[in-house]
Amino acid sequence: MDFLNVSYFSNGDLNLTRAEDDAPHCGASLPVIFGIICFLGIIGNCIVIYTILKKTKCRAKQTVPDIFILNLSIVDLLFLLGMPFLIHQLLGNGTWHFGAAMCTVITALDSNSQIVSTYILTAMTLDRYLATVHPIRFNHIRTPYIAVLVIGLVWVLSMFTIIPVWMYTGLMPLPDGLVACALLLPDLVNDTYWFTLYQFFLAFAIPLVIICLVFFKILQHMSASVAPLPPRSLRVRTRKVTRMAVAICLAFFTCWAPYYILQLIHLGVQNPSIAFSYAYSIAISMGYANSCINPFLYIGLSETFKRHFLRAVRPINRKFRVNPSTTDSVSMRIVPEGAQQEQASREMLPSNDPPQ
Repeated sequence: MDFLNVSYFSNGDLNLTRAEDDAPHCGASLPVIFGIICFLGIIGNCIVIYTILKKTKCRAKQTVPDIFILNLSIVDLLFLLGMPFLIHQLLGNGTWHFGAAMCTVITALDSNSQIVSTYILTAMTLDRYLATVHPIRFNHIRTPYIAVLVIGLVWVLSMFTIIPVWMYTGLMPLPDGLVACALLLPDLVNDTYWFTLYQFFLAFAIPLVIICLVFFKILQHMSASVAPLPPRSLRVRTRKVTRMAVAICLAFFTCWAPYYILQLIHLGVQNPSIAFSYAYSIAISMGYANSCINPFLYIGLSETFKRHFLRAVRPINRKFRVNPSTTDSVSMRIVPEGAQQEQASREMLPSNDPPQ
């Protein structure tokens, strides 16, 4: 739980608030950094969501990768929507002003978004395995309907995973009658130890092992396969979507690995130093930055996404086009600009849409 994790830093008379008081530069710069991440991330994920929904509305067709990316963007957006509360708490030196109910909701949303993101990435990796290694055998499983069911299952599993957060998140008294939002475990030492391991394995280590093994199998198959290959256009599209999935997973685990590693290190640190507090703050920033990076990965790695984005934001104008129906007369017909662009793209460019 990176929502300041006051309980993790609480140890006798030492808490995060005092650490921030000793590091004024960090306390002043973090809200600015978080504000930039929040602003760019919300805009980027809204663009991704709008583009995919607009594409679906216009073409009445949604692929399996579309469903995973759409839901990943929704989760990232929900994750980022909790950042203004975090920024407010940082500016107030850890003080919480929004009540116990909002403390529980925001912390649970924050924790749930982390876990859902990891599980969606795991499901996306398994989908890439089926699309690459078994493109025909399991084609009946890789359908939008099954993908939606998987997303629903992911949310249910995540809700069960964060039950401790719902149970123990609350307000912790601070000096001068103020309160902080924290995870108040009954036995601070033992419960924090087991909860940190619980979170590390379920939200990071186990998914990481699964994703690494699956991608290893994919690379092994692509380098040594002697089975009949699908059509070249399908192989190209599968390769592009797989490359984007690898980039998204690498970005996720690169951004979140420092946070989880520092959580484990903190189990053996009785009195966190200022340097540790700096490192922990940077790790939290990297975790939030991951939700900001994903939209730019989609735009940078997918030519198809760029085209769909341009079509989504470009106004649909109606133009007159001359249609010589006879040799002695000219008829005028109104054709939507989008239809002209669609026709031109079919004639000039090969399709890069991900396979079902």
